[in-house]
Amino acid sequence: MELKLDESTRALLERNRFDADLFAQLRERMLAGELSAANNRLAGTIEAPAEADIRPLPARGEAARQALRERGLAALGAGEVGCVVLAGGMATRFGGVVKAAAEALPGRSFLSLKLADIRAAAREARSRVPVLLMSSFATHDALVEMARAESTDEVPIEVFCQFISLRLTPDGEIYRDGAGVASCYAPGHGDMSFALRASGALQRFRELGGKTLCMSNVDNLGAVLDPGVVGAHLDGGAEMTVEVVERRPGEPGGAPARCDGRLQIVEDFRFPEGFDLDSIPYFNTNTFVLDAAALDRDFPLTWFLVRKKVEGREAIQFEHLVGELSSHLSCSFLQVPRDGGEGRFQPVKDPDELALRQPQIEAIMRDRGVL
Repeated sequence: MELKLDESTRALLERNRFDADLFAQLRERMLAGELSAANNRLAGTIEAPAEADIRPLPARGEAARQALRERGLAALGAGEVGCVVLAGGMATRFGGVVKAAAEALPGRSFLSLKLADIRAAAREARSRVPVLLMSSFATHDALVEMARAESTDEVPIEVFCQFISLRLTPDGEIYRDGAGVASCYAPGHGDMSFALRASGALQRFRELGGKTLCMSNVDNLGAVLDPGVVGAHLDGGAEMTVEVVERRPGEPGGAPARCDGRLQIVEDFRFPEGFDLDSIPYFNTNTFVLDAAALDRDFPLTWFLVRKKVEGREAIQFEHLVGELSSHLSCSFLQVPRDGGEGRFQPVKDPDELALRQPQIEAIMRDRGVL
């Protein structure tokens, strides 16, 4: 398929590592029926996790939590811990404003609050905690400007950009906007490990002694840098620790499950048809602690076909999800509080959800001493 693109679009694709060969392969697989919503579902035996598969994070004040906290503080103090903050995407849900720069609390943006929390942890550990901030072509310039203003010796910020792709029409043609320009998109947070490596950010982190990366979304201000969670990851010995919270009845979203015996994250659209998702009382928060050395390779993540409404018309996107790393790395699951002063899951997808969550976000930030 010949890509008939204007020079501006070609330059944008080149700057953001567009893989034309991969795009062509995915398009052919879609046209052949290999990539489809029906084929997103997993085959094999899918089972709810056993009770022993999920470790609870000990409550604050308990001796076990203090022991984990001390282990995490030691790793932080040794300069072995960094943070990956996902702030890519398409900057469409806050009126075209990059979400990281949107006001989460009066006078404070999502990113400024996230960084203030990390600084608090760095000061407590008397160490340096680097931040690797994932942007997209739609958010990169704004994030670079924010990083320049916010970066400090104790919390240096490096911005690395996720990849880019082109939308298709359902019949496999390039999707074009009302002006006839090819429509680009960021192909999901599954880019994280690939973009970390391609940018050299992961190598630089490891060369400076980095061993452990705490990953969270910029819009989840509950996912603070807690030494106790870092200690729980190190204590568990797995390459990847996934934070889960209690699932509410009927709530859609990914969950821990055993797939042919292997414990991993399964997104809700991948469960077999008719599977009772409420039989799994846990919800994936997309907050992970990762072994940096184990992350330093390419993974054969699954590409999913996703249908979107763009300018009122159907568009096809190919995306992969960062949670699927759990099917390639040794993985443990840590149940953390959902709400309250220690609540670690306060995702904000749009302004309406922000209005509902602001009191809880403020309580968490006050509990952390950020406000």
